[in-house]
Amino acid sequence: MAVIEMRRIKRIYRLAAQPGGKRSQNEEVVVRALRGLDFSAESGEFVSIMGPSGSGKSTLMNILGCLDKPSAGTYTLDGVETTRSEGDAGDTLAQIRNKKIGFVFQSFNLLPRTTALENVELPLFYNRSGYNRNRKERAMAALKEVGLGERLYHVPSQLSGGQQQRVAIARAMVNDPAFILADEPTGNLDTEMTLEIMGLFQALNRRGKTIIMVTHEMELAAYTQRVITLRDGTLVSDIPVTENRDAAEDLAQWERTHAHLRGSPEQEAQA
Repeated sequence: MAVIEMRRIKRIYRLAAQPGGKRSQNEEVVVRALRGLDFSAESGEFVSIMGPSGSGKSTLMNILGCLDKPSAGTYTLDGVETTRSEGDAGDTLAQIRNKKIGFVFQSFNLLPRTTALENVELPLFYNRSGYNRNRKERAMAALKEVGLGERLYHVPSQLSGGQQQRVAIARAMVNDPAFILADEPTGNLDTEMTLEIMGLFQALNRRGKTIIMVTHEMELAAYTQRVITLRDGTLVSDIPVTENRDAAEDLAQWERTHAHLRGSPEQEAQA
């Protein structure tokens, strides 16, 4: 079953001409960010979106995340037609985002003075479908799923970068969304933590989670199942990853290679 179904998606921005430029001030500048793109993702897929700067991947991500609407075309998310106007019957884009999409960002976006548990609970306050019942229990279960069952009451400053991103992933999962949308999720992490997070994504994917990840690193795309590449607002390639890497194995290899850089367990406990 297709979780995401996009057909002939276009996004056109019409901008006023800049003062002092070659164009008349009454003349518009037309930017065609997406040019009739087709894209679909099945339930349980792990897909990378790649492309150079200006390719349209950020625009596509915004439409996938229901943060923006296309100028033309249709986008059906988990059976819901998102491209209907907000005045039509059905959920608004904000409601669709909260119910259907779990976001993971490069900068974590955690509330700094709020515990991990409270950060993960936050989306449940805005969910009107009944998931806001037993908020604490659901948030605790999500944190335990990402390996932070013993860090429930830590604030972000008491957590490593990798642990903060795990909290963000737990927050993305707590509403049981149709898919997780990750925007450069390891951009602020070192190699070891990057492998930890990619291993977590792979583990979640093996348990049936659909994940769409925007990245500019082919090394990270190798941990996914499929890579789509955009250029000039069009989808120029859509290929399966034939030699899928295992992040847990790569992390174990990295730890063996860099064991001399790590302190003893006693030293790490004191750090």
